[in-house]
Order: sequence, then structure tokens, then C-alpha cells
Amino acid sequence: MGEKLIPEGEIELINLRSALEERYLAYALSTITHRALPDVRDGLKPVHRRLLYAMRQLKLDPNSSFKKSARVVGDVIGKYHPHGDQSVYDALVRLAQDFAVRYPLVDGQGNFGNVDGDNAAAMRYTEARMTEVANRLLEGLDEDAVDFRETYDGEEQEPIVLPANFPNLLANGSTGIAVGMATSIPPHNIVELCDASLHLVKYPNAGIEKLCEFVKGPDFPTGGVIVENEASIRTAYETGRGGFRVRARWHAETLSRGAYVVVVTEIPYQVQKSKLIEKIAELLQAKRLPLLADIRDESAEDIRVVLEPKSRTVDPALMMESLFKLTDFENRISLNMNVLSHGRVPRVLSLRGVLREWLDHRKVVLVRRANFRLRKIDHRLEILVGYLVAFLNLDEVIRIIREEDHPKADLMKTFALTDIQAEAILNMRLRSLRKLEEIELRQEHENLTAERAELAKLVASEDLQWTRITEQIRDLKKFFGPDTPLGKRRTSFAIAPEHNLDDIHQAMIEREPVTIVLSQKGWVRALRGHLADAETLTFKQDDALKLMFHAETTDKLLVASTGGKFYTLGADKLPGGRGHGEPVRIMVDMEADQDILTIFTHQPGRKRLVASTEGRGFVVSEDDLLANTRKGKQVLNMSAPHKMVLCPPAIGDWIAIVGENRKLLVFPLQQIAEMSRGKGVRLQRYKDGTVADIKVFAAEAGLTWSDSSGRQYNRSLEDLAEWVGERAQAGRMAPQGFPRSNRFGG
Repeated sequence: MGEKLIPEGEIELINLRSALEERYLAYALSTITHRALPDVRDGLKPVHRRLLYAMRQLKLDPNSSFKKSARVVGDVIGKYHPHGDQSVYDALVRLAQDFAVRYPLVDGQGNFGNVDGDNAAAMRYTEARMTEVANRLLEGLDEDAVDFRETYDGEEQEPIVLPANFPNLLANGSTGIAVGMATSIPPHNIVELCDASLHLVKYPNAGIEKLCEFVKGPDFPTGGVIVENEASIRTAYETGRGGFRVRARWHAETLSRGAYVVVVTEIPYQVQKSKLIEKIAELLQAKRLPLLADIRDESAEDIRVVLEPKSRTVDPALMMESLFKLTDFENRISLNMNVLSHGRVPRVLSLRGVLREWLDHRKVVLVRRANFRLRKIDHRLEILVGYLVAFLNLDEVIRIIREEDHPKADLMKTFALTDIQAEAILNMRLRSLRKLEEIELRQEHENLTAERAELAKLVASEDLQWTRITEQIRDLKKFFGPDTPLGKRRTSFAIAPEHNLDDIHQAMIEREPVTIVLSQKGWVRALRGHLADAETLTFKQDDALKLMFHAETTDKLLVASTGGKFYTLGADKLPGGRGHGEPVRIMVDMEADQDILTIFTHQPGRKRLVASTEGRGFVVSEDDLLANTRKGKQVLNMSAPHKMVLCPPAIGDWIAIVGENRKLLVFPLQQIAEMSRGKGVRLQRYKDGTVADIKVFAAEAGLTWSDSSGRQYNRSLEDLAEWVGERAQAGRMAPQGFPRSNRFGG
């Protein structure tokens, strides 16, 4: 087959870049305006608006009977929304779920899913109708309250926006992901929104601080407790961006013999209960929740998740804090009020901006409905005048109708009637003539004239319009009042208890005794249990024991390096006793020219004396030695080639320091300042050589040392009188019996 040649004149050359930009922009705009972002005025996306309009057309009012969901979905996709039936049904289902929507717009009958994440039944099995909230969103739709446009096929009309006698955007919230932007608005309490709106009507320039006195925060359908501080909530509402930490609601139930269980009755919004329990069960198996023994789901219609502690001595608040840290018992709900402003422009609005646009929309709807009613009244008044003329001249009217060839034209000419009046008289039934009484006609005319005067005043006066809107909002607040099941606030506020992070960390570790072993070459391991001696320990070739001490898995270990740095390790993170352990260097970022000086267990509040080879040092609290990163914390500063050589505990009130020259100096500890970082002060002066050892002791106990044979020596302050001096002195030769190693030992 030969190729079909396209005539040169029919080929249109276009730039690929501009074509892609144009098409992608069209797709992005379509996604933003027709799918993902809600309209600020009624808080609905097109699919939800079309669902409610289709239900209105099917007359599925709150007091009517239910109809199959498939009928509703069929009308929506057939007339208004040419998309997949399952996506439309999913949208309908969500509007009916009281755990997903704060004020449901659809009253569902059948299986519409549950908080465990189970799906709803197929649309052929479920039935639906509108709720009173949906009714209020549609209120005035037939009274020219909003503009309509043609549907996608041009055969029907659909509303561009709903009249929205309900602040749906904030009351029910919305989420959506568009192209290059997203929206996330949590649900709020209608009573609080009404109060804020009423205040905004009265004081149009009200600030965010005042509005936050009414709208304190979101109100989720699943309840829970908001633990966000007021300042961040205010900032979120002011900027339109932020977030809210929401926690599960729980209480402790006392059992026999002092035992208890924790019962969770409300979980955070949009958290699936079954997946939450599954995640906790996995953490239990992984032994990451040592304070928790078991979890049970005893939920029926209401949520009841039972948490059983490991023992009755476990603090329930601490156990819950560990669960909040690791599970979705605490969830963060984001706020991003990115909406279609005036139905066209995507913008991030503040709380005030959203309420302002809803109120402005209500004003437009009010004026349009008033004008619609005025047109209806004018039309009716015109007909009533014609009826009155016909009543007063009934015989002549009948004669004209019976005898004239063109009765309509003759009626208009004889009685100066309009076309509408003459048509109404001609269309009047004979049976109406008997009832057509002048008094009734004049009464109706008088009533309509009075109503017309009121509506004319309303349309002309902005103050009257806001007065009417205030009445509507008050009626809304009364209907959904705080005493009603739907209007009562479900989410409360609290301050998260201040628990020490160390306590929470320890609570999440199984407490077990271990023996920490450090080798000469810097390999560390943690053996289970407290070993009495090191005879059974094995090491790599050319390696040996450097130090061994007892600890527990909940302890923090401080690693001191010769470079004056301190690193922090968790005893539970160390390799076990099988093998020779791992090098400390791969656990922390230690410089190659530095060595491990020692490792010890951190004791909060305890102090240590750090000293360098040049005989300088200072006292530091162990709390200041803790490092949050692998890089450690620089504590003792030195100039090369000096190193940190000692960091003994500073328990006592006197210091004994001995140099490699065997000179001993004793002076009060108070002569050394306590610092968190620095070079320190001179402890002892040397002509040559460096410091050999330091010991801090209490005056009452005296100074003790042990010789190479293991014999203990003790000298009181009186015995040491000739060695007592001031800081930075050289000292005197050590007393008789002092070890040749120049170390205090013991």
C-alpha cells in the first residue's frame, strides 16, 4: 500500500511548546474550577452541587420518601456530570456519612460505610434523600436567587452556585488536590459560625482576634480533643494556612484490686479505627510499646477501644503520651483555605474573608429573591386590576365575549386593559364568576400592595437587607442550637500535658539490666544482665577490655572523647552480646584524630569536672553534656596539641589534683566555676609535664587512694594541711604511700 499524501495546503504547523502550554493550562483551569476547589459561597464542588440539584429535581425533600441512590447517580451523570458513576456515588456516600461530614447533606438508608473504613453497599441497595441542611442550601433556588447555565449537552439548566442559607464551606469543610494547589478546610461548629457572622454584620471591620472569640477552632464529627495553642490557631485563621493537633478522647476505668484500663471513646478525624488498631498491634509485637499489654476493640455503635497497661503502676497519662507519639491517636489536621473566590479566582482566604464572601453572597441572594417576588406581585396586581374591572362590568364583559368576533381586542379597547389582563379575563373559568367578589379581590390587592411597598424598601435600603440577613442567621442558629444533637460542640480543647521527653522515651523502652563493655580499640556492646566479672568476655585479636559497668536499657550513655566532645548513646540501641559489638565511631561522628576517653551512665543533675592535659578545667552539669545529634557537643575547648584527659564525678567540696611530676595540690571546689562550655581555669601549674589524676572528695570523708597492692589509704583535711593551697599553685610532692602510678585509683 502506498502512503496517502496530505496536500501541502492542509498541513498546519504549530509550536510544540505553545501547544503544550495552552493545553496544560486548559486542563489545569478545568481541574481547579470544575473539580478540586470548592466555591467559597456555598462550599461545594460541582459534583456535590449537581447531586443536590438532581435530588431537588427528584423532589427528595427531607419529608419525602427515599429513592434508590442509583436513580440519583443516574440523573447526575446523565444530565449534569458526565463522569464515572462510581466517583459520583462515592461523593454521595460521603455526604451521608455522619463520621465524615459534620452536617450531612444526604439522609442515607442502608449501608453507607463505617468509621472502620468499610465501603458502602452498591448504589442499587442504598436509598437517599436530602437533609434539612441541604434544603437550606437550596432555599430560594426557584426564585431567581442565582444564575443558571446550560449543562454539558445544552439540553438542561443547572445552577452556577446555590443560594446557601448555611455557611457550608466552614461548617462541613472541604479537601481537594488541584494542579499546583490544594485545599484543606476542617469542619466547624455552626453556632460559632453564626455568632461570628452576626458580629461581622454588626462590625464589618472586626479583627481576627475578635472573630476567634466566637470561632475557637474546628469541630470534628468524630469529636476528639484539640491541643493546639491559641496563638497558632489565631495565626492559622488570620493567614488561611496552618494546622490543628487533634488527640483521641480517653479516660481510665478502675477495675478490682487497683487495676485499671484506659478506654478511648473518640478518635481523631479521618482516622480509620481498624487500621489504627492494626498499627498499635504491630507496635506491640515489635515491643515498641512496653507500657501497653493489650488492645481490644469493644466498639458497637459508639467507639470503645480498651487499652490494657502492663501493670497497675504504669502512669496512664504517660502511656497515652507514648501512644500519641507513635500512633494516629494524635493526628494533625491541616488548614489551607484555598477556595474559588466569587466562583472564579482561586485564593487563600482568612476566616474573616470566607465569612465576608458568604455574607455578601447572602445579600445578593436576598436582593434577587426580593426582585423576583416584586415581579410576581406586579404581575398579580395587574391581573387583579383586570379582575376588578371585569367584576364591575360583568354583564358587558360577558356580552363582548359572547357576541364579538375579537373579544380580546374589544375588551382591551373598551376597558383600557393590557394584553395580560384581557388574557386573564378570557381564561377565567365560569365557576369563578360566582366567587369573584369585590371584597376578596380588593383585600388581596391591598395585601400585595403593602407587601410590594415593604419589598421596595428592602431593595432600596442596605441597612434593611442586613437586618433581614441577621434574622435569617439567628433562625439558623436557633434551628441548629447548641442544645440540639447536631449543633452541640463535639470537639473540646485542652493543653497537652507537659511530659519530659526523656520520660516518654524511657516509657517506650523495655527496662532490662545490661552490662556495658568497651574495648581498648573502641568497640562497644551491651550484654543482658549484670555480669560480676569480665573473665568470660572475648575480644578481637590485639584488643582487650577498657572498661565495664552496669546499666539499664532505659539509660543514656555519655561518651567522652579526647577532643573535649561528648556524645549521647541509648543503652537500648547498643549491639547485643553476641560477637564483639560495634565500633563507637560508626555510631557517632568522631574525628579521626580523637580517641574515646571513657563512657559512663548519665545521671540527671550530677556534675563532672573536665580537665585537659595543660591542667585547665571547669565543673559542668551532666545535663549540659547531652547531645541531640551524632556530631556530639563540644564542651572543653583546647588548643593543639592538648587533649581532654579526665572527667571524674564532682561529688564533694574539695579537689585533689596530682601531676605527672608527683606534686599534689588540694583546694576547695568552689574556686572552680561551673560552666556549660569553655576552656576552663588553671587547676595546677607545671613547669613541664601534664596532669596525672584528679579526685573530688568531701571534707568529712577525707581523701582516699589505693596502691598497687590494693591497700586503701585515707587522709583527713588536717593530715593534708601542708598540701592545701589555692587553685593554680604547683603543689608539693605527694605523701608517703601514694601510688607510683600517680593515680588515686578506687
